[in-house]
Amino acid sequence: MASPELPDCDTPAAVLAFAQRRRAAAQAAEVDVLEAALVWAAMHPEESVSPTPTTGLVFGELAVPLAGEGTPLVAEFAPMELGAALGLSTDSARSLIGDALELAHRLKRTWALVQAGEVPAWKARRVAQLTTTLPLVAAEYVDRQLAPVVGKIGFAAIGRLVEHARVTFDPEGAEKQRRQAADGRRFDVHTQAADCDGTVQIEGTLDLADALDLDAAIRQGAQELAALGSTESLDVRRSRAAGELARRQLTLDLMGDAGDGTTAVAKPRQVVIHVHLAHAAISRDEAGIARVEETRSIVSTDQVRDWCTGDAQVVVKPVIDLDAHHHTDAYAVPDRLVEQTRLVQPTCAFPWCERPARRCDTDHVVAHGEGGPTCSCNLAPLCRRHHRAKTHTGWTYDKTDPATYLWRSPHGLHLLKSDGTTRLLTAHPPDE
Repeated sequence: MASPELPDCDTPAAVLAFAQRRRAAAQAAEVDVLEAALVWAAMHPEESVSPTPTTGLVFGELAVPLAGEGTPLVAEFAPMELGAALGLSTDSARSLIGDALELAHRLKRTWALVQAGEVPAWKARRVAQLTTTLPLVAAEYVDRQLAPVVGKIGFAAIGRLVEHARVTFDPEGAEKQRRQAADGRRFDVHTQAADCDGTVQIEGTLDLADALDLDAAIRQGAQELAALGSTESLDVRRSRAAGELARRQLTLDLMGDAGDGTTAVAKPRQVVIHVHLAHAAISRDEAGIARVEETRSIVSTDQVRDWCTGDAQVVVKPVIDLDAHHHTDAYAVPDRLVEQTRLVQPTCAFPWCERPARRCDTDHVVAHGEGGPTCSCNLAPLCRRHHRAKTHTGWTYDKTDPATYLWRSPHGLHLLKSDGTTRLLTAHPPDE
């Protein structure tokens, strides 16, 4: 709907002036949101987190750093409610609060320019994201050098300044980052275009079935490395697992003599893809469409047929009636109930969260210990982060139908997630 002021803009100059006023108002509003994020963080400091017994496993809420060295810790679950109010995912809300803390506590000159309207909030946030990993003295150096020119230079120059500060004030951190870059391997290996720091770029565009096979093998290898004691990050373990996979492959003589006069051949590949086909797509000769659960993409039935030809092993699972009601007296959720829950709600049931249900816990909406049954009407997929928040904070929800969840935040926001779409029902929380 057009602004009521716009019809009065009957000259080019008036339109330009109108646009300038609106842009200035929008930038001022972005600063206000950053200010609100700072206040929200101050309302949820480290001291607000209830201590939990140390058991070796993390279950309760923690105080976590959201920005660089010298910024206050924030209650782990605090960003969830701010994100819910703003229509942001939890990760986006964490980033918003982290950027605000970085600016207010470590980039004070730049923050003052933002508050004065001289530097747009979006640009200041980008700077904050670059400096978060710097030590405090390096961040202050960047702020001091950048403040006089931040509104006039591009991000290439800002990036060079940040890297100069890193090498100057944190040589060990710069070397660590260099090693991390060297280990940041993924998988088509451009060995002829190695960078000066000794890294090469790895890319790949694969058939979906091959990509899923590769991802499964790398994921398994990374889990094995962790089990063997590796403390490296998941990304680094995945890159190492890719190398181990290649070396194991090179030791196999798939086309050689098997030793008994016969020729060894590769085993048929096992492709695990959850493909949903309508009855019409199966029964008709013409091409139809299918939904691939892993990628949330649509493919042709001809493509599905190609995946299923040759030596591929195809497993056809029985159709689960998504409207059927299943129940068990036990706390543990049977596989059939888990599968039904994931098919009905393909992503985490928490507002704005898009984590695939197959990577989520199966949660009792009403806790089993409080009389909640293990049945179709009382189960929902929740990712581990939001499962913990529901367990340890004031977040509550009801399952109003098989794919609809009514959430209430600790401060009274009401949100509805239905068929994967989130809607804020209350514009503002009730007065307290």
